[in-house]
Formats: sequence, structure tokens, C-alpha cells
Amino acid sequence: MVPLVVIFAVSVMECVLGRPPTLAPLPMKDGCYLVSPEVMIFEMEGEAIILSFPMFWRVLKKRKVAPPTAKYIITKDNEAEDAPYQGEGRVQQHGKQLWFLPAQASDSGEYIGTYRNDTYCVTGSISLQVYKSSSADIKKWSYSISHPVGEDLKFSCPNLSDFNQTGRPIEWYKNSSLTSVQPDKPDSSFWDTGDLVIPAVKRYHAGLYTCHLRAVINNQQYKVSRAVLLCVEGPDPVITTTVHDPSKTSNQEPFSSSNSTVHTPVIRPPVIVSPLNGTIFESLHGLELICKVLTDCQMSDNTEVAWLANGKSVESSYLDGRALQGGKRVTRVSEGCQIELRLIVVAVTKEDLKTELKCITHNQEGRQEVVVKLQLEDSTFTWLVVAVVAVSCFLTVNSIFCYILCKPQRKKKMDYFLARQNSTF
Repeated sequence: MVPLVVIFAVSVMECVLGRPPTLAPLPMKDGCYLVSPEVMIFEMEGEAIILSFPMFWRVLKKRKVAPPTAKYIITKDNEAEDAPYQGEGRVQQHGKQLWFLPAQASDSGEYIGTYRNDTYCVTGSISLQVYKSSSADIKKWSYSISHPVGEDLKFSCPNLSDFNQTGRPIEWYKNSSLTSVQPDKPDSSFWDTGDLVIPAVKRYHAGLYTCHLRAVINNQQYKVSRAVLLCVEGPDPVITTTVHDPSKTSNQEPFSSSNSTVHTPVIRPPVIVSPLNGTIFESLHGLELICKVLTDCQMSDNTEVAWLANGKSVESSYLDGRALQGGKRVTRVSEGCQIELRLIVVAVTKEDLKTELKCITHNQEGRQEVVVKLQLEDSTFTWLVVAVVAVSCFLTVNSIFCYILCKPQRKKKMDYFLARQNSTF
């Protein structure tokens, strides 16, 4: 009994003194410990890309795994491990990083980082998707930030720590404009460091911003860009202005007013009217989902509607190949304009039961999203209905057959004449 008390006391002291908990063992595959995959990266063709494995190295550092004789190799999923990238050519491995100078659409795929010696092996993976400049949907590879109306905003061009800049300022562009966004204050120190500052954010500031810079790698300049989707939360305040009528004179009665108040109309944010949040769609086979969004007609062209599966677009999720997202259809209704976006799921599997399907909509006036779930229909009830219909059909056919078979036959009227008793005429 005493040893147990001592062990318990020691355990409590270790927790109080801050001893870290025991790390769970890593899973293994083909003799290598597996680290969880990195976050997927989306980039543009023709730009420089530096691929690293931050989660992989963080796990190794946390577990203090650093064999002195181990070798680190980065390979593509369809290439042999004994054929790593060299430090020359368009794709180069430099230490813990893989450089694409520049990237091509064919570089898309999964890359494997392996840390190995004769007795130890750890491996991790990262997926890279490179879009062609002419056909890329920039919103798929953009960073997203939300900011309330009326507050100052400052944000930086993200994920540039691996690049050496040329000293030229970072240029910001909004939406598809070819003119760079200029700072509100020419002497702004934020602008000099590449940050974009927006004082007192308003609804019209929402949109897609891209930052461009020139990076120097191996004494050559390469283009690098990032996209940031800014969502503004909350409505703009109603602006009240006083208009003076010069035709009125000052010798009017003191209670007569020569001023009038003008209220600027507020455009409503988009609202998802169907489906409702938390709706469960049940199906044994395929199904069709329709997201209906109500918005002001003047904002319908700028209102985006999309279906997401586990936070990813349907095309880039595991549903790709089994799900199809239709085109946006706009119809005018009494309350404004209604936007419909269909999602067709060819077949529902058990894997889909854990999927979070989400319809999102946003424009300059606001953003909304709803989450729905998929559920397999009870096959027992379905087969019971089929069996009842089949038995009914069988009994009907059998009854008709028995009726025809057992129907009494009517005697036909026979034509006859009496034969003569005398055989002579």
C-alpha cells in the first residue's frame, strides 16, 4: 500500500512541477513513423514556390528526434525515393526545402519528406496544387480574414518569410483591377514595410486583395503573389446629412425649419433562405441539394454562393468525381433577387456521414453560411416498400389469371336437322 501512495505522490509532483505528458506513439507504415500531413498549398503557375514541412520538423523537435547521421530526402509521390531532387535545375532541394523556379501546373501532387538512417525513419507529406494563370479560380488559393465595420485594419502580405525581397515595395491590387491600391498616407510606415492599412473599414472595402513582390533567388528575380479575401462584418451606419435651403431667410419663425434630413439607404446583406442550418438530408442513393440566397438585385452579380465539403471546395475535396456543383441561377422575386446553386451528389456512402457540407454566401454587405448533414436512408424500410409493391403486383396478376381460367364457358347453339327415317327419297 505504501509504494502505491509514494508512486501517486511522485506523479502528482511531476504534474505540479510541469513535467510534459508522455507523447503518443506515431503510427508506422512500411517501417517509417508517419507524421500528420501538412496543410495543402495552392499556388500559381509561373511563380517561385518554396515548399517546406513545418509540422514535420515541429514534431521531430518536440520528440527530440535528430539522429546525427540521418539523411533528409524530398520526393514526389510517384517517384522513387532513391531519386531525390538535386540542387540544380528548375526543381531543387536545398536542405529542408524544395524550390520551384518557377512552378508549373505539372508540379501538382503530393510530396514526401523522409528523414532516415540505418535504424530510424520518419516521413511526412504535403500536397501542392499549382493553377494555370489563365484558368485559376483565385478564391480557391486565397487567405481569408474578417474584420468589423468601423475599425482600422492592417494586414501583411502572408507567408513570405522564405523569400528575399528585392527592396522594391510590395504592390497591392483589389479584385481584378490593374491599378495598384495606393496608401491613404504617402508617408505611412506600414506601407513601407509591405502592410496595407485601411482606416475605419467600410462595407465597400470588402473584396479580394492580391499582393505582388519580386523575390531574389540564386541572383535571379522571380514573381511571388498572395491573395487575401477580406470579409467585412456588420452593416455601415446610416449616414444623416443636413441640407440647407438658401431660399429660406433668417427672419422666419423660430420654429420653422429650413433644413432637411437625408437618410442614405442601407443595402441588406445576403440571406440564405434554404436550406436551414442543421438540416439533415437522407438518401440511400444520390440526392440534389439547392442553396437559395436572397439578396438585393443590384448586388446579385457581386454575390458569391458556393458549396464546401469539410471546409474545401467540392472540386478539391474527396467528393470530387461523385459530386457536381451547378451554375448560379438568378431569378427576381418580390423581396429582391434569389440566387440558386445546386449540388448533385451521385451516391451517398458511409464516409459522407461525417462530412460537413456548408453553403456560404458573401458580398460587400455581409456573409452567411449554413451547415447541413447527410444521412443514409434506412434500407429496411425501402426494401419493405419494394416487397409490398411486388406482392401486390403478383396477387393482381394471379387473380386475373385465375378468373380467366375458371370463367364458365357458354354453350354454343348447335345447327342440326333430323335425318329421314326412310333411306329412300
